[in-house]
Amino acid sequence: MGGFEYLDIVLLAAIAGFIGFRLWSVLGQRTGEEQPRDPFARPAPAGDERVVALPTRKLPEGAAAASGPNLTDIRLADRTFEPETFLAGARFAYELIVNAFAKGDEAALAPLVAKDVLAGFTGVIARRKAAGQSAEHSLVALKSATIEKGVMKGRTAEVTVRFVTDGISVVRDADGHVVEGHPTAVREMIDIWTFARDTRNADPNWQLVGTSPGDA
Repeated sequence: MGGFEYLDIVLLAAIAGFIGFRLWSVLGQRTGEEQPRDPFARPAPAGDERVVALPTRKLPEGAAAASGPNLTDIRLADRTFEPETFLAGARFAYELIVNAFAKGDEAALAPLVAKDVLAGFTGVIARRKAAGQSAEHSLVALKSATIEKGVMKGRTAEVTVRFVTDGISVVRDADGHVVEGHPTAVREMIDIWTFARDTRNADPNWQLVGTSPGDA
């Protein structure tokens, strides 16, 4: 896998063949318990083993209108939209984004996520570097990806996906000591991500515009 070939294939609704492209995911994450506190980090669960979490960025008030998938409206606005193909791309995008975040690769993240989401990610990356920390994540299994909501906001389509994954996450200090997570414990994580695309745009790519932790 050379370069950043994936930058132009995120969520290509019509090209499912790219999903066969294999990933090596190494996710760097923080809970945000250090000072200054990360405003986007989800709280760690109770217990001795803390799950290292992606920074989150919720959508603005009113962005999550409608209580169920409204995919008909999206299909009317975008005749190429197919839920199953979209979900295949969403699963692939999830791995691409967490992989780029793990490496602290801000250039790779930039075209994949909205500006405010990128700000949350890069803030965590900067604090991790300043603290001399390194992070590791092994995505053991992406168990499911399901569409929870689909809405049209003007001509922009927004689709919310619930991801359930199993992973091993750990953050180490400059001396290699574990400061967060666990190097061998597999934990289930649930993430709710919202992707958006301007249906007037010929570019078929979707961007990540909102993230939040799901119910455990």
